[in-house]
Amino acid sequence: MTTQVPAPAPDFTPTDDVFVRKHMGVPDIDVTDWTLVVEGLVERPLRLDMAAVLALGTERLAAFHECFGSPFAPDVPTRAVAQVEWAGVPLAALLDRAVPQAAARHVWFEGADTGSFHGQDGLTYVKDLPLPTARGDVFLAHRMNGEPLRAEHGFPLRAVVPRMFGTNSVKWLTRIVLADRRSDGVFTTRFYNRVLPGEASPSPVREVDVSSKLFAPGEGAELAAGKVELSGRAWSATEIVGVEISVDGGAWEAAVVDAPGPGPTWQRFCLTRELAPGLHRVRCRARDLAGRVQPLAGARNAVHEVAVEAG
Repeated sequence: MTTQVPAPAPDFTPTDDVFVRKHMGVPDIDVTDWTLVVEGLVERPLRLDMAAVLALGTERLAAFHECFGSPFAPDVPTRAVAQVEWAGVPLAALLDRAVPQAAARHVWFEGADTGSFHGQDGLTYVKDLPLPTARGDVFLAHRMNGEPLRAEHGFPLRAVVPRMFGTNSVKWLTRIVLADRRSDGVFTTRFYNRVLPGEASPSPVREVDVSSKLFAPGEGAELAAGKVELSGRAWSATEIVGVEISVDGGAWEAAVVDAPGPGPTWQRFCLTRELAPGLHRVRCRARDLAGRVQPLAGARNAVHEVAVEAG
């Protein structure tokens, strides 16, 4: 059985080390000209500049943030993950002001990034979520790790959807539309859909998979032989209840796992292990509260492995 220890304060990824993804480039936005529109099936359409957004107050959200990877290679691991402290306001604060109509079922998020992608021209990046999900989970962030959003991370305002892949967290947000149907844009109908295990038809790429990644030692590390601490982070859409580590294809050994924090944060795990001189392969796999376990191979969340040398 995996041992759990109390959760420490969240450890955040330095902004310089947070991955950057863009489908159609980084738009050049002058915040003095920028506005956010909330419209569609609402009783009170809104148009807010940044001063109006800031007047809503500022809350903080600590959350892991994971890239799904290429929509053309949904089973290839990318392991691009970070933990960020966002500052902003829950989307619910804007929806309460706009007052969704009874017919509203979905929320569309539109970014300022436009252009061509995969041979198609004239595109705008639009994603959608069911209204109950959007009202309960979406956070609108204007700061990241204590500083204003950088251009590459969504300046001046972006959506953050905890426990969902980053493709749902629309950057450079300019428009929120409430509708009675899903968006018919290519980023909802063609890209970022997958067939989940046990299902016959594709569904939107939303909820993250159970995953873990070894942070220390890293790939190719040279270590002193003897006792070595093997550690990393594990995350899922729900609580991580166990992490195991295997060295050189040997038996899986239970690691010590931090208890979950108060928010959607990753969980640290570690195992102290004797390493004899020579080359070693170290693997980790996580299990979550829903009973999901990382597969050994053939999936985007397959177990992570690093090669190290003890001397």
